Amino acid sequence: MPNMTEQILERARTLPEGAPLRAKELLHLGSRAAIDQSLSRLVKAGQLLRAGRGLYVRPVETRFGVRPPSIPKVIEALAEARGETVASNGASAANALGLTTQVPVRTVYWTSGPSRVLSVGAQTVELRHAPSWQLELPQSRAGQAIRALAWFGKQRSREAVQTLRGKLSSAELQSLTAVQGRLPTWVAQQVSALAHV
Repeated sequence: MPNMTEQILERARTLPEGAPLRAKELLHLGSRAAIDQSLSRLVKAGQLLRAGRGLYVRPVETRFGVRPPSIPKVIEALAEARGETVASNGASAANALGLTTQVPVRTVYWTSGPSRVLSVGAQTVELRHAPSWQLELPQSRAGQAIRALAWFGKQRSREAVQTLRGKLSSAELQSLTAVQGRLPTWVAQQVSALAHV
């Protein structure tokens, strides 16, 4: 029978890229102290990466060597595993929509869960708790538009609406108007201006 460290590694190998391996999921193998010790050995050997407290991910092996899993895949898998809604922050959304050329220096996501910091390889990812309206339409361009408008703020969002008009399809505009009632008044006004040209 394989030892605990080998069993943990076997379990990690069955997971897709970026999927989290949590120490609490391994309690059937032994005591928490023994599991933590095995996980620590795997991290020291470079076979797992510690992403946060009790949270590990497996590095990806490529023909060019070993690399950490992609941040979006880690965030997506973590959100699914914890039942959270996670979305890009306003600065990232504005950049993705071409509303600004500023590239955020730090990787920040909005989450419905608690605020926390993850380490994936050498990269630090910050998850910040956000109000539910900023998490509307989390994986869509329409949702990015909401977060971008919020990032621009009440005064500057009017300018962003002009640029945003040509960047969203009619279906995306319909998605925006469908959630308009759940947005703060000033954001809802900008969505109205955007959708009703």
